Amino acid sequence: MKILKNIKYIALFVAINSVLVACDSYIEEDIFSDITVENFIDESNADQLVVGIYTQVRTVYKNYGYKFEGTDIFTTQNDVTSISAGNDYVGVTVPETNSVWSNNYDVIAKANTAINRYENEINWSEGKLGEKAYGIAQAKGLRALAFFNLAQQYGGVVLDLEEPQSIRSDYTRSSEEDTYTFIISELESAILDLEVAPETGRFSKRAAQHVLAEVYLTRAYKSYGLSTDFSTAATLAESAIGGYDIRSQTFEQVFDYDNQINDEILFAAQWDGGSTSTQKNNNKHAIFMNQVFELPIGVSRANPYGSKSGSNMPTPFFYSLFTDNDSREDVTIHRAIIADEEGTWKDLVDDTIVLENVSVGDTIVYFPKVALDATELIKHLDLYWVYQPDQYLFGRPSDLSTEVNYPYSRNTQETNFPIFKKFDDEDFSEAGEGARDTFIFRIAETHLIAAEAYLGASNTTSALTHLNRVRERATGVANEYTSITIDDILNERALELAGEDNRWAVLKRTGKLQERIELYNPHVVNHGAFDANKHLLRPIPNRELTLSPNTMTQNPNY
Repeated sequence: MKILKNIKYIALFVAINSVLVACDSYIEEDIFSDITVENFIDESNADQLVVGIYTQVRTVYKNYGYKFEGTDIFTTQNDVTSISAGNDYVGVTVPETNSVWSNNYDVIAKANTAINRYENEINWSEGKLGEKAYGIAQAKGLRALAFFNLAQQYGGVVLDLEEPQSIRSDYTRSSEEDTYTFIISELESAILDLEVAPETGRFSKRAAQHVLAEVYLTRAYKSYGLSTDFSTAATLAESAIGGYDIRSQTFEQVFDYDNQINDEILFAAQWDGGSTSTQKNNNKHAIFMNQVFELPIGVSRANPYGSKSGSNMPTPFFYSLFTDNDSREDVTIHRAIIADEEGTWKDLVDDTIVLENVSVGDTIVYFPKVALDATELIKHLDLYWVYQPDQYLFGRPSDLSTEVNYPYSRNTQETNFPIFKKFDDEDFSEAGEGARDTFIFRIAETHLIAAEAYLGASNTTSALTHLNRVRERATGVANEYTSITIDDILNERALELAGEDNRWAVLKRTGKLQERIELYNPHVVNHGAFDANKHLLRPIPNRELTLSPNTMTQNPNY
């Protein structure tokens, strides 16, 4: 069962963070006014402190934009001449606050509280010492993950390991090198006491090995990295993969809504689909889509696709990566928008405008994989609107007439593109809230981490083995890659992990961010202002500098 499915919030308006207790059905908030820190937490319910960390992890992995915008495979849903600081690196300013910073530090604060209470406040009996070690290991592992999230964005960060009990004004950033050293030591410590096959939803030993592999891989590219970091990363990735063969499930099966708990998933942020906002508050199904219900006919506000959240879209380069035999394409994107309600539209027949009926199940919009020639286009336009591959950044559909589809359609979308499908949800509200779990780490990515690590260690044979394992599941072709470059790995990551991994951090890690956005991000190509002396780190939020004016420092050139 899901660990977050059968719990309730307990709000403790005291010094420690909110914690959770079990109930029979779903998460809901209860207030216990007669409970204090001193009389509530003991060895029988200490695990609630750990479960509270998992709740905060969900919030971290609901923040999508910074991972995707300004990369080679995602851009903004606006005309190519429009300005978006986050995507185009034009006019980037220092934010007053930043949810990336605050959400990860909320995880760290909850972990610090749990560790402190486990180590110093709870009297553990001899028979419960294993539970103590396991709880601390989970807290350390999740704390290390949060610090890694921060380090990838900001470089060196504040290594605050104390339970929050007072307001401070002396926070100081550690160096990036020290930050990575701490993350590695924290994960290595956690791995000793984590379980290989824990209760579903818990951070496992193999999940920690996956993260540690990526940490070592990231450090391997740094000037302070060790010569053994690539090989260490490869070994850890092999351990995380274990004996699992990703070919035992198809890509489609992995993303089947009824198969969210499956053996490929190393770690996920879970949602249980209850009626409250904390149970059904995952809007991932709504990213990388346009507002399809604004189409003039055939698509209702209660459509099966949802209501868009965010303003990012895949780049034309992303769509071009799918080969004809790649099974991931049909799982990842919708090439057709299907009507869910009846309607009529105006067509031109023998120079006369006539009304055409639309029935539920009819195709309304079609995005061909390859551009249609004039003869084929006429056939399709008799049935629905068509957007050719070079028209995704424009609002007007392909139409041979200036009198029919476009003026009468009132399609106001600035961009029309194949929307994402792999995160489709069967339990969501019009407002965008959903219940699908967010896959944080899965073994297909571990293979690609191993491929990159082996490539860095100059072991191309092993690198090809891992890259081809992922490719073979997608295409059915064994050993399709006969040579390997970092761009091969990045392209395969795009196809396999689009919308899942932190694409910005991966491109930064491999030293390919500037090169690939200037090749493949249309807005950056048009007017981008990326500066490697500035934009490889995010700005520290102003509020953090204000809170510790004498000790906190800003990243260069902000």
